[in-house]
Amino acid sequence: MYIEQLYTNCLAEAAYYIESEGEAAIIDPLREIKPYLELAEKRGTKIKYVFETHFHADFVSGHIDLSKKTGGKIIYGPNANTEYEVYNAKDGEVFTLGKVTIKALHTPGHTPESTCYLLQDENGKDHAVFTGDTLFVGDVGRPDLLDGVMSKEELAGMMYDSLNTKIKTLADDVVVYPAHGAGSACGKNIGKETYSTIGMQKAANYALQNMTKEEFIAKVTDGMLPPPKYFFEDAKINKKGYEPIDSIMDKNKSALELDEFKKLIAEGALVLDTRKPDDFERGFISGAVNIGLNGQYAVWVGTLIDIDQPLVLIVEPGMEEEAILRLARVGYENVRGYLKGGIENWDEELEKVNSINASDVAEFMKKGDKVIDIRKPGEFNTAHIKGAAFITLSDMPGNLEGLDKEKDYVVHCAGGYRSMIAASIMKREGFKNPINVYGGFGAIKDTGVEIESEAVEV
Repeated sequence: MYIEQLYTNCLAEAAYYIESEGEAAIIDPLREIKPYLELAEKRGTKIKYVFETHFHADFVSGHIDLSKKTGGKIIYGPNANTEYEVYNAKDGEVFTLGKVTIKALHTPGHTPESTCYLLQDENGKDHAVFTGDTLFVGDVGRPDLLDGVMSKEELAGMMYDSLNTKIKTLADDVVVYPAHGAGSACGKNIGKETYSTIGMQKAANYALQNMTKEEFIAKVTDGMLPPPKYFFEDAKINKKGYEPIDSIMDKNKSALELDEFKKLIAEGALVLDTRKPDDFERGFISGAVNIGLNGQYAVWVGTLIDIDQPLVLIVEPGMEEEAILRLARVGYENVRGYLKGGIENWDEELEKVNSINASDVAEFMKKGDKVIDIRKPGEFNTAHIKGAAFITLSDMPGNLEGLDKEKDYVVHCAGGYRSMIAASIMKREGFKNPINVYGGFGAIKDTGVEIESEAVEV
């Protein structure tokens, strides 16, 4: 028996490869299937099954393409209704893979079809459970993704039953392999580890402690941020099916000459600048939004940009395929191409963003410049600059209406990646001088600026 976790940091997503006696199964594959095909070829195995734990909302799965390429059967749990051919496992149904078995455990809660897969070794002993978005390290999946169909309270109640009857009953030494790690919006506060054990989670995970169903529902539904807008679109794509990734890449990976690039902008395409914040600030096309490939690029695109918005890209030469592939992972396929030669090929004056060191923040505050903290509510409430305005990035530009576009604003996040996204949005909205802070709050808090922890109403 062989297990490999294939973790993708930018999506905080884990897919899994399981193998026994020349047969392999893939659990929750990403849209680009090349890594799974290469791994199976390298190890001399045939992919027999493609297991899906649920209809993913945060990425487009590679299950359809992988099944077509390998003949592997797509397995979902009960209640998974698709517009393409799958096999719906019954609760408790067992699948043979070489000398091991994989047992479907229907665990509704995150979604009605959510199913965990229990791997039993050559001796029939429970070895590991692949929990999808039912159980994470330190957290559980959010139960609010079926708005209008089922309430978050209904789904949380189902999750309580699933955890108590299917998960907590497993032996303490069973390994827990979840679909996501820290940074994913599929949970509230997922731990940094990408695997654990049932025993460790029963001891430390708040959601697995002894409590009534009513108490559980209250805890799980408290403090949830709204899901990124693209979540609902990706879930639909995973239910309906999609165009093969190879076709999308061929269509979107178009090198645009300057006149064609400008024409598309004039027709309404948004310039998505994928360079690092430090490169973007030194010169960018007016109206461009900076979401760098060096961070959670696809997630922030999905949070801030409509999935149907036509896009043209500014990309560091050599990174074009990665920029387009990572957009396709989350269902963003309306990419008209990228500027051939990158920003160096632009022939008009470039805009700039002013940035300062963390040590300069206090001086700017003395001048009367307002500090804007664009982090998440949990980050802000833990600690923030006294007097800072809290205007979270995920709600931009809608939450900028009360600000004066003629004034200077000092903008920071935790480390500098998100603040440049915010600054680019503010520039696009007509703000004259958003000032980015190098190093973000991580650097600011060590400069002597007064910090407080209580929430501030803005």
